[in-house]
Amino acid sequence: MESPQPTIRPYRPADREAVYDICVRTAEAGGDATGLYKNERVLPDNFAGPYLELEPGLAFVLDDGRGTAVGYVLGTSDTARFVAELRERWLPRVGHLYPPPAGEPADGDELMAMLLHNPERMILPELADYPAHLHIDLLPEFQGRGFGRLLIERLLAALHRAGAERVHLGMVSANTGARAFYDRTGFHVLPVPDPGVLTYLGRSTAP
Repeated sequence: MESPQPTIRPYRPADREAVYDICVRTAEAGGDATGLYKNERVLPDNFAGPYLELEPGLAFVLDDGRGTAVGYVLGTSDTARFVAELRERWLPRVGHLYPPPAGEPADGDELMAMLLHNPERMILPELADYPAHLHIDLLPEFQGRGFGRLLIERLLAALHRAGAERVHLGMVSANTGARAFYDRTGFHVLPVPDPGVLTYLGRSTAP
């Protein structure tokens, strides 16, 4: 009897907790962030939940063949619109769980809370020609097997149909494995002054 084969499919609401788990387990420059935060749900509430809520039609998962999501790609076709909707619709739902710090963040939880309450940080003039953006994460045992490329291709096609001609992403510069993957999938560096710990990359959504 053949073992189940992983497949890419649209996100379903039942995948939410699996997506949240993947987000945490890949959030430390690609490594596992479990145990690094007092409330580690602050990570997916920043980097996954808003997309599942606001752009579910642009969310795709890698299904392990048994119905469980083991990777995902999420995105938006219009970053400026997404930011406005995040502030209007997502922050009222989760913002009270993560009060923003009064001053400089004292730890990772406060830093993530600060990011959550400042979604406008995603709007950079240097990225205006790349209005769409994405996040992609896979559990380690499913990396290096071509699934990441297939997820990217699935989202690029959906973004292209939605009218977004170019897409960008921000990645932690220390994650050299991710950078090699993005280079192989057609992304190039987008110059952004003072990007901090991030490198911004972009590409066309055309095949």
